[in-house]
Amino acid sequence: MVNVGWIGTGKLGLPMAVRIAAAGTGVRAYVRSPDRIEAIRARQVVCVTFDEMAAQNIVFTSLPDDDALRQVAAELIPVLSRRGALVETSTVSPTVSAEIGKELAARGIAYLRAPVSGNPIAAAAGKLTAMVSGPKEAFEVIRPLMASYSQAQFWLGDGEQARYAKLAVNLMLAVSAGMLGEALALARRGNVAAADILDVIAASALGSPMVVGKVGFLKAADYTPTFSGSQMAKDLDLILSAANATGVAAPLAAFMRTQFAAIRARGEIDQDFIAVVKVAQGLAGLGEAPDP
Repeated sequence: MVNVGWIGTGKLGLPMAVRIAAAGTGVRAYVRSPDRIEAIRARQVVCVTFDEMAAQNIVFTSLPDDDALRQVAAELIPVLSRRGALVETSTVSPTVSAEIGKELAARGIAYLRAPVSGNPIAAAAGKLTAMVSGPKEAFEVIRPLMASYSQAQFWLGDGEQARYAKLAVNLMLAVSAGMLGEALALARRGNVAAADILDVIAASALGSPMVVGKVGFLKAADYTPTFSGSQMAKDLDLILSAANATGVAAPLAAFMRTQFAAIRARGEIDQDFIAVVKVAQGLAGLGEAPDP
């Protein structure tokens, strides 16, 4: 019988856990904040002690960064069941992930690096994309659980491949946002209404799901975060570090990191990452209103 433990019930982790529970597999989560327990229980996820959570044969984690992963791993690894599995869904550095992998391997615990692409809305709809690396046998066993919250699950290798894949995807996400900002500024300077050029781009060959999904928010100048600028800046730091370590030139990543530094200086880093389009608008002497 599969029993799932869960650590990390934030904006992305909670809807993922809820999807697994709704599909019929019991999820036992450890929640540090007592004030969140009742809300989480109401969504079919059982809140338990740390030891009860760690006793499950498969434990998922959804954490904000390298430091959080290190902290949780230090507490979790010594009490995880041998022959169990850790499924780590966060966006973290390949270096720290490899450190955790060595510790788990020494204890005979399967380790799946399983970051996801998508936002909380996609998670709640089961439409994330899962990038996975680690033991393929464990992947095949755990894949049905991942299918509860993701529309596609890609096994990429037995090491840190999934970490690099997630960073590659987020690099394209960041650059796409910057490109959209410059394109929007150029069209507006040519007297094309912002709403019109956004509709044109969305309907064109460049109308990716990300672009299409952001059009309505941009028209309304609504920057309520689903994935914040702060999170993107953190990921760009990981991308640049990984590029440096692997000898990859990443000038676009470096440029976009400066753009997120700019929205931090504007006090807007905790808005949605798509707020970076405002940098190009500002440089062009344009405001944020839909009309040019």
